[in-house]
Amino acid sequence: MKLTRLLLLIIPVVLCAAESTLREQISALFREQKWAEAQALLEKVVATEPANAEAQYFLGVSFLNRDDAEHALPFLEKAVALDATNSSYMRHLGDVYGMTAQKAGLFAKMGWAKKCKAAYDKAVELDPKDINARWSVMEFCRQAPGFVGGGMDGAYAQAAAIKQLDLARGRRAYASLYVVDKKYAEAFAVYDEILKDTPDDYAVLYQLGKLADTTDQELDRGLAALKKCLTISPPGDPRGYVPAHWRIGNILAKKGDKVAARAAYEAALSGDPAFTLATEALAKLK
Repeated sequence: MKLTRLLLLIIPVVLCAAESTLREQISALFREQKWAEAQALLEKVVATEPANAEAQYFLGVSFLNRDDAEHALPFLEKAVALDATNSSYMRHLGDVYGMTAQKAGLFAKMGWAKKCKAAYDKAVELDPKDINARWSVMEFCRQAPGFVGGGMDGAYAQAAAIKQLDLARGRRAYASLYVVDKKYAEAFAVYDEILKDTPDDYAVLYQLGKLADTTDQELDRGLAALKKCLTISPPGDPRGYVPAHWRIGNILAKKGDKVAARAAYEAALSGDPAFTLATEALAKLK
């Protein structure tokens, strides 16, 4: 469960020059996602200032970004104990509970899942305008069964609330739920709405192409969207255009154009020779 939004550490004390330098170092390490180095410095702050809620929080987050829920848990619980009014602290504590639930045994899983949902619900209660908290509740409801507080009704309720707060993110929320709910026509329609306002939105173009590929519906529209992706700089994905090339190949293969499909798969592999999905797809063309 990697976190995509990073906050900068602000230690709420009057800092001397040495402490100010330490804070700047920690902030730089967070921006560079150097979690182990950040942890070493944050541990110094926590050791000298155990009542520093933000330091406890960011130390927990640094472990969380390394998928280490076991070590993140005590620091995030401490942060919440020190400041029970902070929605972000509560939401990330929910993330830890959720990650722990995923790795727990069958009987323990239910208890951790309920704690996860309770933390997310509390985060929304603390700040009803916190879209990230509402998104966390939505994702929980989308994935979890009803007996631990999940279910699509709850997910759609959060999508509606998100849309009231932010139209663009609300549309994306609905689209993601429509795909899970196999309401493909509705999902395509939402993607079209978004692209009317932001026609060069790489993520939405890719999702439209992915939906066409996975459902075998609207293949021409999906192909056009993925080809347009190749004209836009991909945001944040270290693989670049590799997934887009692969999905273009999939759609072309479905349309019976094996020559063009092969070229697309080879383009994917030129970007990442270890991309096994393209290797497997090439083998099936033979």
